[in-house]
Amino acid sequence: MDPSLLDSLRSGDRRALSRAISLVEDGDSAAELSHPQGVIGITGPPGAGKSTLIAALIGELRRRGETVAVLAVDPSSPITGGAILGDRIRMQTHIDDDGVYVRSMASRGHLGGLSVAAGAAIALLGAAGFDRVIVETVGVGQSEVEVMGVADVVALVVGPAWGDSVQADKAGIVEIADLFVVNKGDRPGVEDVKRALLEATGDDTPVLVTVATSGEGVPEVLDQIDLLGG
Repeated sequence: MDPSLLDSLRSGDRRALSRAISLVEDGDSAAELSHPQGVIGITGPPGAGKSTLIAALIGELRRRGETVAVLAVDPSSPITGGAILGDRIRMQTHIDDDGVYVRSMASRGHLGGLSVAAGAAIALLGAAGFDRVIVETVGVGQSEVEVMGVADVVALVVGPAWGDSVQADKAGIVEIADLFVVNKGDRPGVEDVKRALLEATGDDTPVLVTVATSGEGVPEVLDQIDLLGG
């Protein structure tokens, strides 16, 4: 990659950062950059509220004085190859904050929950100097295990209706999680899901409850991520 472009993004030029990420999406290399530490992976089934939880985590990180970049990977249409890239809508309250950067990326048909260029994009976000990098996976099911290769801590976010799926999904994304977050904690079924998760993992993995829309439980999630090394 052009060294002058890297120098620009290191100096805080967001246009240069966006251009660099577009280049790695098109096949350019960022091999000269090292992978940042403390990357947080957020995965889970559709409808669990992953993007809403990330927006709440951004708010909590900013209150703690940290800058944060989010790489949100969206599924691509098998027909057109395009993607909705709608995660920014849920995080739009931070759009005018210079300490926050949100980039959506299409999976382009790649399986595993991420994009082929995700690793290089994460390296670029680290080079840009953000204190935290959050990666959100596609959110399509139990095959999303690639995130464990790029994240230091992986949080699996589920909803209150997910209790019956715990055992079925145990061989998939349940096994890669460092912590579980049962979101929408103000709805019925939360305790059942929490109990099922604890039973499925033998109480070895922390299970926290949040209401991301109000921020309830979000500081505790961030504290747990810190304890785990994220």
